[in-house]
Amino acid sequence: MSSLFRLLPSVDSVLSGLADKKCYSNYPRAFIRDLVNDFLELCRQEIKAGTISGDDELSPERFSSRLEAYLKVHTRPHFRRVINATGVVIHTNLGRSILNRQAAQAVWEACLHYSNLEFSLNTGKRGSRYSHVEELLCRITGAEAGLVVNNNASAVLIILDTLAKGREVVVSRGQLVEIGGSFRIPDVMAKSGAFLKEVGATNRTHLKDYESVINENTGALLKVHTSNYRIIGFHKEVTLKELVQLGDKHGLPVIEDMGSGNFFDFPGHGYHFMPEPTVQQVVKDGVSVVSFSGDKLLGGPQAGIIVGREKIISKIKKNPMNRAIRIDKMTLAALESTLRFYLDSQVAMREVPTLRMITMKQEELKKAAQKLMNRIRRSFGNELKCSIFPANSRVGGGSFPEQDLPTYLVGVKSDRMNCEQLKEKLLRTDPPLIGMIVHDLFCLDPRTLDVDEFGLVVEVLGQALEV
Repeated sequence: MSSLFRLLPSVDSVLSGLADKKCYSNYPRAFIRDLVNDFLELCRQEIKAGTISGDDELSPERFSSRLEAYLKVHTRPHFRRVINATGVVIHTNLGRSILNRQAAQAVWEACLHYSNLEFSLNTGKRGSRYSHVEELLCRITGAEAGLVVNNNASAVLIILDTLAKGREVVVSRGQLVEIGGSFRIPDVMAKSGAFLKEVGATNRTHLKDYESVINENTGALLKVHTSNYRIIGFHKEVTLKELVQLGDKHGLPVIEDMGSGNFFDFPGHGYHFMPEPTVQQVVKDGVSVVSFSGDKLLGGPQAGIIVGREKIISKIKKNPMNRAIRIDKMTLAALESTLRFYLDSQVAMREVPTLRMITMKQEELKKAAQKLMNRIRRSFGNELKCSIFPANSRVGGGSFPEQDLPTYLVGVKSDRMNCEQLKEKLLRTDPPLIGMIVHDLFCLDPRTLDVDEFGLVVEVLGQALEV
């Protein structure tokens, strides 16, 4: 064992050997030194455990190969790209909506150069960061004014804090939703300083339920769109129009939290989807203020978008909290670029990746699945058995719950490992490939795979099969 320890090189000699490798030149020397120390300690532990038992296992070639593999794993970013083959379009755990290339380029420009973030090119003086998107938001939605904060939970928080702090906000019991991470509407409301006033029953709420609790301490009426679940059967809820009329009667603002905001009229474009209101319709129905996410059905960056009546939006803009939850230049750049596509719904359907994936036809998906299967077969022959079968994708992100999106899956099976083992190995490839197990097969859904990624899918499958 002592002779094996003596074969281990010194830290300095290893660093000297790495000095000529350009791939490590951008890392601080101290960082690489720490990694080398960690690797040498790993080798010592393996010698003690008997995992390394022969001189040949510490030959310069073998040692260098293992060191390179170790450094490759430990120098790559922790936050990085993955390949989404799950068929879940707005996958919360995988970054939700992906951006159009033009939007990504806008972010790139915002990062690399100075910009007119809060500078008016018309006056040469300080400007407003909201001016870059407010006009677009009003033009698309028909609202009088708008602003953007960092996410929809923040949007709801600042609206309630501005309009109803210290007062009661009336909301139906059937709309007290919980979103991801166990965040609940009542919790957000409590943090805003407003007081929750529940009315109705879980499955049925009537207009008279709202009217019966309105008093001098009522600050607002709140409607929460249940975008992440459905109530079916014996149920009833008050329409937004009815709520607006009640609010106008008592001089109360009506707030709608849409959750996953939507600009695209799916039924109007021939898609037989479950009913999902558009922001345009909500504004048309007379809501005082409405908030929604930018990175769900809208297909843009993470943001909480607020639009509504100018008088109310103006108050929200002046709330000191706005400073704490405002969006940065990268979000603004991506959002403006994404919003421009919605000036023409046909362009949006073609250019916004989220919309394009949701609206893909089953025939198109079958062709894509066939193409992917053929590439896998050409590369691996009998080493991987492939098949295609019909299934369903999901929109995800708390949008269109229970809405089936017909698709075709490519099922992959290896004789060398079971599907769970293959799934585990694919989590460690570069980049990782995330799929799902169906019928004892590791499956890939082409809905969330770009055709340009098919070659990369084949490459990482090869990585997973390496001994």
